[in-house]
Amino acid sequence: MRKLITAMKISLDGKFEGPQGYADWVAAWSDDYGLTPQIDACVLGAGMYPGYEQYWTPIQDEPGKVHPLSGAAPTPAEVEWAEFARRTPHYVLSSTLTAATWPQTQFLRGLDELGKLKLEPGRDIYLVGGGTVTAAAIDAGLVDEVRLIVYPVIAGGENALFKSTAISRGLELRTAERLPDGRLSLVYGIDGD
Repeated sequence: MRKLITAMKISLDGKFEGPQGYADWVAAWSDDYGLTPQIDACVLGAGMYPGYEQYWTPIQDEPGKVHPLSGAAPTPAEVEWAEFARRTPHYVLSSTLTAATWPQTQFLRGLDELGKLKLEPGRDIYLVGGGTVTAAAIDAGLVDEVRLIVYPVIAGGENALFKSTAISRGLELRTAERLPDGRLSLVYGIDGD
């Protein structure tokens, strides 16, 4: 069975976004988790997908230009992720969205369909987010691994990554690595019930 891996950039206080609604402490949104060699599908929630598509499309279309949302030129790693995203199937977990601009986008209507996707042949699946979908997938026992890059900031606000998990899950630390600027890369396996 394919593994479902979630990966998030979080603050030291466990927030995936600050009070202003985004993670302003993150300098680039590239794959810093080492996932691209092992995945062949991405899953996002309905709340995150429109902004995700809006962020990555300009980088796909004009990788050498300043990004209209960030006001900065994309990093080489962001250009690499944008190209990976262009050729990789994306699945949006939503009961309401029915259309997407990207041609390789399909819709999953519930967590049961996400469970079925894990049973299909292929490499592992990256659960990109957002926080609500991630918590629901963890609660449903669908997430096999959590990869975190922890930034040395206290974000405050309400949006903690693990605030809604109803079922206690044990985590097994698989790797820990110090990154530049005081960041930590942590990889945890999730124990079953």
